[in-house]
Amino acid sequence: MLNEVSYLDAILEKFVQVGIGGATVVDSQGMASAIVSSSGGRVPLFGSLKTLIEGARPYNKTIFAVLKSEALVEKAVGAVREVLYDAPPTGLGLMFTVPVANVYEMVPPR
Repeated sequence: MLNEVSYLDAILEKFVQVGIGGATVVDSQGMASAIVSSSGGRVPLFGSLKTLIEGARPYNKTIFAVLKSEALVEKAVGAVREVLYDAPPTGLGLMFTVPVANVYEMVPPR
């Protein structure tokens, strides 16, 4: 999840450079931000927390990439870290891996 969306193009460009041939980018929003923006104040939050959330970036980008090897995962992590190297140290987002057991191409039955 990338909170600082200004880095998106650079990350995707770096992915291509390290051999990642595809990824999906989805507009996303964190739960706290969604509560603040949609509840109209009906959901009680600690005052300082609500103020902090209201001033934060309401939306982010989630980048999904299914990678075939651990080596490619490490290249992806390195690519993101390289792009964000000089960025401010907090609030950029987070990155995680999830093992994918199988991938099935969606094709019509024959």
